[in-house]
Amino acid sequence: MTAADAITLSQNAVTITMLLSGPLLLVAMVVGLLISLFQAITQIQEMTLTFVPKIVAVMLTTIFLSSWMITKLVDYTHDLIVSIPTIIR
Repeated sequence: MTAADAITLSQNAVTITMLLSGPLLLVAMVVGLLISLFQAITQIQEMTLTFVPKIVAVMLTTIFLSSWMITKLVDYTHDLIVSIPTIIR
């Protein structure tokens, strides 16, 4: 295994991590921004108001995208396992 192989494996791992976590983080950010805007307009400064909608939105996004996420993760794992003989040479 050369340094280039290790860098490629690391890049692929980071890429798949960002690809899978990106939609969830984006949804949490948008919901947080909307709630902050709502709090600023209505001057309601309840701290717990931000957590429940974010949790629900992320949970619904996870349920909606879970099949795509599992497929991407299984494909990545399959490619990684198949490439083991070429990596250890």
